[in-house]
Amino acid sequence: MRRYTLTAPDGERRAEFASELNEQQRQAALAGDGAVLIIAGAGSGKTRTLTFRVLYLLDSGVSPSAIALCTFTNKAAREMLQRVAGYEPAKGRQVWGGTFHHLANRILREHAQLLGYQDGYSILDATDAGDLLGACLQERESRHGGEKVLPRPAVLGSLISLAVNSLTPLDQVIPAQAPALVKVMDDLLPVARDYAERKRRMNAMDFDDLLWNLYTLLEQHPREAEQIAGRFLHVLVDEYQDTNRLQAELVDRLAAAHGNLTVVGDDAQSIYAFRGATPENMLNFGERWPGARTYKLEKNYRSTPPILHAANLCIANNRRQLEKALQPVRQGEQKPVEVVVRDTAMEAAFVAQRIAELHAEGTGLDDMAVLYRAHSHSLELQLELTRRQIPYRVRSGLRFFEQAHIKDVLAYLRIVHNQRDELSWSRLLRLQPGIGVRSARTIIDRLFTTPAPLQQLLQQPAERLVSGRARSGLSSLRQQLQRLREQERQPPAQLVRLVIESGYRQLLDNLYPNPQERREDLEQLALYAEHFQDLQGFLSELHLLEAVGTETVLAARQRQEQLLLSTVHQAKGLEWPVVFVIGLVEGAFPHSWSLAEEGGLEEERRLFYVALTRARDELYLCSPLVSERGSRCLVRKTSRFLREIEPACERWLVEQQLPEPQ
Repeated sequence: MRRYTLTAPDGERRAEFASELNEQQRQAALAGDGAVLIIAGAGSGKTRTLTFRVLYLLDSGVSPSAIALCTFTNKAAREMLQRVAGYEPAKGRQVWGGTFHHLANRILREHAQLLGYQDGYSILDATDAGDLLGACLQERESRHGGEKVLPRPAVLGSLISLAVNSLTPLDQVIPAQAPALVKVMDDLLPVARDYAERKRRMNAMDFDDLLWNLYTLLEQHPREAEQIAGRFLHVLVDEYQDTNRLQAELVDRLAAAHGNLTVVGDDAQSIYAFRGATPENMLNFGERWPGARTYKLEKNYRSTPPILHAANLCIANNRRQLEKALQPVRQGEQKPVEVVVRDTAMEAAFVAQRIAELHAEGTGLDDMAVLYRAHSHSLELQLELTRRQIPYRVRSGLRFFEQAHIKDVLAYLRIVHNQRDELSWSRLLRLQPGIGVRSARTIIDRLFTTPAPLQQLLQQPAERLVSGRARSGLSSLRQQLQRLREQERQPPAQLVRLVIESGYRQLLDNLYPNPQERREDLEQLALYAEHFQDLQGFLSELHLLEAVGTETVLAARQRQEQLLLSTVHQAKGLEWPVVFVIGLVEGAFPHSWSLAEEGGLEEERRLFYVALTRARDELYLCSPLVSERGSRCLVRKTSRFLREIEPACERWLVEQQLPEPQ
C-alpha cells in the first residue's frame, strides 16, 4: 500500500522561518536529509535553531514519533518540545524527546528481556545505588576482618561511572583518576563485579546501566538494533560537545539505518572532560559521517562587541578546534577590565565594593555574578561579602564553611578546644573506618561518663571502648587527637595542616570523589587561619561568620536579591549583565594540574572562553599577584589567558586608600 502525506504549503512555512530566524539559523534549520553538524557559538540562538529544525521536519512530512531529540537535561527537552508544541500542538507532544537516559529507558522497556532482565525492571536512584554498592564494599572489607580500608561508595561509584561512559576498563580508570586507590584495586574490581551481579539478581539498573545496556543491545542483537534504528527517521542531539564516547556511539547506531543525524554544539565550550565528555566527538564528526554538511551560527545576541573581541582572541589560541568567530549584534563600547590587585583580600574588597557601587547605580544583585575556577578561590570573597552584609548564594554548591571536608577538619580543632563538643565527636567518629552510627553512639556514651572525654579517649585502650572492626578506626582517631593535643598551643594554621598530614589526607581519598579539589579547599582554610594567632580566636571568628545572616543593608526593595557565586563549570548556559572572574593567575586559572594532562591547557582555555561569554555588558577580570604563606610572600604570574586578550582590555590598578592623619 502506498502512503501519501499532506504537508503545509511550503512557501507559507518558509516565509515564517525567514521572519523568525537569521540567515545562518535558517540555513541550518532547513537543511535537508543526511548528517548535519551545526556549530553554534555562544549566544547564537542554538535552541531556536534546533526547535525550528524539528518544525521543518514535521512540516516536511516526517512523523513526530520518528523524530528523536536527545538532550542533557529534562528541562532542556521540555523547553524545546514546548516551543515546538506552540507551533504544532498535536505533533509536538509525540516527538521522542528527552535525556539520553530517558530515551534509553523507553527502548529498553521493550527489549530488556534479550539482555536477561525481566519485564518491569527497577531503576536505582543515586541513593539506592550508593546503598547497594556500600553493601558490596562492606562485605569485601569483612572478608579481611576489617583490616583493609576501602573507599566510600560515592568514590568507587564515580570511577565505575567514568569507566562505563568512557568505554574504558575500570582497571585503567583507577590508576589514571585515583592513583591513591591502586593499592586496593584487587579488591575494588571484584566489588564492581559483585555490584553488577547484584543489580542483575534484583532485576534493576542504575542510570549508567540504561546507556550501557542499550549499547549492548544494539551491539549484540543486530535484528533488534535494525528495528530500533528503523523507527527513527531523524535523530537530533543538543549540546553535542558534552557527549562522552558511549553517548556518541549510541547516537551513531541509532542514526545508522537512515543517516539522518543533526548534532548541535560548540566545541569551544566543551569543558566536562572530568565526566568523560570529549570535544573529539565534534572535531571528528566529519570522519565518522563522511559527506556531513556543516553550518555555523556565529551571530551573537548576548554580548557587546568588546567582550566578543576578547572571547575571539582567547579561543584563537587553541589549535584543536572548529574555526568560527563570534559576530556582535548588540552595540556597546565598554571594554573588559583587567583588574590588578595585590592579593586575594584586596581582590575580595574590590569585587564587594564594585558590586555595591553598581547596585547603588541601579544594577540588581541578581544581574551580577562572580565566577571562579574552583570553589576554594571564593573563600576570601565569601568572608568579605558576609562582613559587608551583601547577600549571596553559591550555585549548585555549599558556602565554603558548609562543605563536608571543611567541617571535618574543623571538628578535630573544635574537640581539642572544647572536648565536650558532642556534635564534633559524632562527626569524627563516623569518618573512621568500621565506625557507624551505632558504634559512634556507644563510644560517645562511654567517653562522656567523665567531664573530660578527650582525656578519657587518650587514656583508655580502644578495645575497652569498642569491639570488632571499630577498634582500628578508633585507634587511628586517638593517634590523630593525641598529636593535636600535644600541639594545641601552635598557631591555628599549623593545626589545620597537622590534621591534614596526620591522617585526614588518607581519609579524603576514601571519603570523597574529588579529593584533589578538596585538598585545595583545605589549603585555603589553612591560609585563612594564618590571620589568627590562637585557636580560640580562629574558631570564634568562624562561629561569628556562620552565625551572621544575610540580612542586607542594601535598599529594602532589593531585599530578595542575591549575588550569585559560581564555578565556571556551573555557570555554563547562563548569562548576566555584569560578570566578575576572580583568581586569574597561573596555577589557579589555568589550573596547575591541567598543564600535566594531554589537552588540559586547551580545555582550561575553553573554560575561560565560557567565563568571558557569560557577560552581556560589563566584564571584570581580577588577578591577585601576591599570595601570603605565613611569613612568606609569593609573587604569582598573571594568567596567560589574560595576557592573550590584553589588547581587548583596559587595565585598572587597585590601590588601598590610607586613613587620613589625625
